[in-house]
Amino acid sequence: MGFQEELQLESDFVMGTYARKPVELVRGSGMRVEDAQGRSYLDFVSGVGAVSLGHCHPALVSALEEQARSLIHVSNYYYIEHRGEAAHMVSDLLNACVPEELRAPWKSFFSNSGAEANECAFKLARLHAKKRARAAALASGADEAAAHAAAEAAPRIIVTLDRSFHGRTLATLAATAQPAKQEAFQPLPDGFVRTPLNDVEALEALFASQGDAICAVMVECVQGESGVHPCTTEFLQAVRRLTEERGALFMCDEIQCGIYRCGTYPFGFQHFGVVPDIVTIAKGVASGVPMGMCAARAEVAASFGAGDHGSTFGGSCLAVAAAETTLSTLAREGAAQNVERVGACLRAMLEGLPHVVEVRGLGLMVAADLEEHMSAPDVVAAGLDKGLLLNCTGPHTLRFLPPLVCTEADVDALEERLRGILSSY
Repeated sequence: MGFQEELQLESDFVMGTYARKPVELVRGSGMRVEDAQGRSYLDFVSGVGAVSLGHCHPALVSALEEQARSLIHVSNYYYIEHRGEAAHMVSDLLNACVPEELRAPWKSFFSNSGAEANECAFKLARLHAKKRARAAALASGADEAAAHAAAEAAPRIIVTLDRSFHGRTLATLAATAQPAKQEAFQPLPDGFVRTPLNDVEALEALFASQGDAICAVMVECVQGESGVHPCTTEFLQAVRRLTEERGALFMCDEIQCGIYRCGTYPFGFQHFGVVPDIVTIAKGVASGVPMGMCAARAEVAASFGAGDHGSTFGGSCLAVAAAETTLSTLAREGAAQNVERVGACLRAMLEGLPHVVEVRGLGLMVAADLEEHMSAPDVVAAGLDKGLLLNCTGPHTLRFLPPLVCTEADVDALEERLRGILSSY
């Protein structure tokens, strides 16, 4: 079937929630994908940061083929191979910057996406607050009725940051502090409040006025969808301090900035000297296979009991096999060091391009702001003509999320083509 036929079928039968680029991608390898006409493209989007091993990595293809021949799906009613192994690997990665004597297991719930992982985190935070309030009431001598009342009055507000992005379900959209994305879908679930990014004074004022009602704070240590805006160390350490003082949970949405995306360490929060209570994970954890995780410190995870949460396909045979293979391959191939080195090369290159006014980011999670007269969507369209898959997050902002196997030679190829595009303006 040709591209025009595919375009017509999608026009007729697929909801128009995406303004797709005029290309049909049919195969890929590493940093490159190919369209139906045989044209090759350097991919600096990687499935919005998901294809961490690059396209069709042999180890992942082999693992999926082997698992598909054995067992594809049986549900969470049963034990399967790879699920415990993948959860153990993630626990070790979350403990990577914790002194060995202080390390404790993290426990994970497996979902299908980042939005579902965040939904799980919200539920766990509120349930944990209720169970803590009930336990405290009983410990003080309250009867069952009073303990139930204490649980019902437990903190339920979750704080998120301005310009955050946590998903497109109703609850994750309510947590996404971008009114333009929320307005069409009102009324949204309540229980979320917002505070400015990196404003410690505003955060302290919020806790001073509403601290007794706050059960958790969720942050992206590096905001992705708003244009790659990192938190400051001071701000994240203030979040940790204030949540500890109030008995609230500190939750990190690592869906885009985790799994070595920022280089050096497995997760974004590890760049800032903090340890959260809950971490949500997706995108790169299974290198393009749909997969999400909500990981929590064991004492927090213990608030969930059988039946409190679930998923038909979460942690399926294929997904956990892909995750185990992805994580082991990233470690074996030195992803952290590669991302650190090539990310620095990418940022330095972008800073030297015409019409670029600011470059931000860590590792291979990078944004470049263009001069105000420049249209980032036009640059993305021109990039397609030059064999580049690019992405923009705003009218003047380009975002770069290449596979973690990106090399300096790939950055050189990007520079040559992108410099030509920008120089033409």
